[in-house]
Amino acid sequence: MRNLKIIILTTFVLFSASKTAIGQNGNPEDYYYQIPDYPERYTAGATSARIVDGLGFRYYWGTEGLTESDLSYRPSEGARSIEETVDHIVVLTEILYLAVKEETFSGLDLEGLSFEEKRNRTLENIKQASIKLKSSSAEDMEKYDIIFANGTQYPFWNLLNGPIADAINHVGQIISFRRTNDNPYNQNLSVLQGKVKD
Repeated sequence: MRNLKIIILTTFVLFSASKTAIGQNGNPEDYYYQIPDYPERYTAGATSARIVDGLGFRYYWGTEGLTESDLSYRPSEGARSIEETVDHIVVLTEILYLAVKEETFSGLDLEGLSFEEKRNRTLENIKQASIKLKSSSAEDMEKYDIIFANGTQYPFWNLLNGPIADAINHVGQIISFRRTNDNPYNQNLSVLQGKVKD
């Protein structure tokens, strides 16, 4: 009987640990269910990563449960639809990801990709950029330039006020548009805490 209890307890602990590991290190669609724990100390890389994680958390929930009706919704004739906004955010996060990898952005072909594929790619871009930033020194940050294929180059500062801030802004648009289309996002979220409220 005692051995059975030990086996059950061990199984439960392993299951809980694996579930946590999946949420924090596994599939991109699980990674930002809640915002990752913050680092123990403030550094340039850790602070930048926290901003990126905030984007990931908002994007995860802003795009969770979107319907075909939502994806085609646009508030006016001249505005982007939600899916077109999703496409733009994929590009912005690709620029972010390539900057921290010190690689050149030469465009992105989204033709033929499903919404889920684009969503997963976006979440993976955000996740990998955040992981790299968390382990980056101040000297590393100076190497993370936005580099475009035409030779144009900008320092990391422009990444903060450009693609990252722009992506956060567009996630807000998605949340507003889906609410207008009668599909509000999860009301039990605390963006301050980066968690789903109990």
